[in-house]
Amino acid sequence: METGELQILIAMVLYIGVVIGIGLYYARRANESSDNYLIGGRSLGPWVTAMGAEASDMSGWLLMGLPGVAYWSGLSGAVWTALGLGLGTYINWLLVAKRLRNYSHAAGDAITIPDFFSNRYRENRKIIMTISALFILIFFSVYAASCFVTVGKLFSTLFDAPYRIMMILGALFVVFYTFLGGFLAESASDFMQGILMVLALVAVLVTGIQHAGGMSALIANAKSIPGFFDFFGVAQPQVKNGMQQVENGVPLFGKAGSYGFMTVISTLSWGLGYCGMPHVLVKFMAIRRSDDLKVSRRIAVVWVILSLTAAVLIGIIGRVLFPDALLTQSASENVFILLSTNFFFPIFAGLVMAGILAATISSSDSYLLIAASAFSKNVYQGILKREATDREVLWVSRITLVVVAILAMLIALDENSIIFTVVSFAWAGFGATFGPAMLFSLFWKRTTRSGIIAGMVSGGGMVFLWKLALNPLGGIFGLYELLPAFVLSCIVIFVASLLSRAPSEEIQEEFEKVKAV
Repeated sequence: METGELQILIAMVLYIGVVIGIGLYYARRANESSDNYLIGGRSLGPWVTAMGAEASDMSGWLLMGLPGVAYWSGLSGAVWTALGLGLGTYINWLLVAKRLRNYSHAAGDAITIPDFFSNRYRENRKIIMTISALFILIFFSVYAASCFVTVGKLFSTLFDAPYRIMMILGALFVVFYTFLGGFLAESASDFMQGILMVLALVAVLVTGIQHAGGMSALIANAKSIPGFFDFFGVAQPQVKNGMQQVENGVPLFGKAGSYGFMTVISTLSWGLGYCGMPHVLVKFMAIRRSDDLKVSRRIAVVWVILSLTAAVLIGIIGRVLFPDALLTQSASENVFILLSTNFFFPIFAGLVMAGILAATISSSDSYLLIAASAFSKNVYQGILKREATDREVLWVSRITLVVVAILAMLIALDENSIIFTVVSFAWAGFGATFGPAMLFSLFWKRTTRSGIIAGMVSGGGMVFLWKLALNPLGGIFGLYELLPAFVLSCIVIFVASLLSRAPSEEIQEEFEKVKAV
């Protein structure tokens, strides 16, 4: 191992040591009860809530996937996605956060999203709970896989090591850490990791603009590539067998493509997904006081704007400074690593790239923990063994966590996986399954249990149908699967609720009580 690689490794090992220290610190409290392990006893402050929600949400795709989209095809796809996410973040914090915090407490003190839905509709036969838990297990396995792909690419690129070995080692570390400390450790480390992520992005962005000769020079060079710096155009690399062609050291691009109105709407629809993200929603439920959410919202929105802007521009900078360095769409997601290793001394580059590791850990631990809680609390204790002790639930949570991690590792074995593509599918799945159900449950008193069941199944099912069967047909079916699935779920919930018997007086009174808070 060369001196520079050793310094990078030392910096990242030091960071890993700090994260393990946080896990050990909170391990004792996590072991006190399943409530502490899964939701931290509703004890989070506003800063930890905000940073934890956003750091766990954005994950490694913020530092690798989104810059990779900008590097490969230019500004439009990345910037419209970022705009949709920014708007979705603000609306979610403004409308959903406080109502969910209060309603989850009123609805039987629910500590998981399936708990909330089931308690909200006074289920005896736990159908909503079962459907929710099943979709959480499916989509979080995919989501966790995207994080393992990120850590595999990171270490294989840095140390020229086999991808699969690096991916598995990274996944094992995440499992060990989450197994140990639970929700409190995850939330506390997410706070630290959220800070590290934004500092790393800003450091690379500022340094990159300087290397590019300033913002005006950067924009001028980016515009020399057809469609690369257009809001309604898209660059089209000339590829052969998946690899961009290069002539005399210059990567080849075809004629600029069109980024039309329907594509813009499709890309903006990423923002719809926020209302259905369990790893974000559970942070709303866990905050100490609902009044703290206003502070959390401001912190979260500022963090998201800074981070998304920096991530998009880093991809543009990478293409301008290193136009022929990353010649496949999968390799383009290494642009953050490329810039870091070229801009900084190895020890500092290691600290900057710990931001990628931070993003990966902060997301994958959330995904694994929520998937574990969905099975242990909602399937095992809620359906299979209602008399299960709290200690049993705690251990079933940890066993489920390991099983989901193994499934995610199997999905992540392909080193040519594109992080952004993997994330987009899981994001659509959660957004369409839980987003409409959450909005109707919080804001429409007439919503019924039958409507929610039909909406969840139709929304989640449409994501698979649209992605696997309809999307390859192109044309109008080229829309991002979240948009049609979300709309269908809303329609189904509305119609099915009107066709079914109105909620009981008790359910409607609880709704009005929460609304009045």
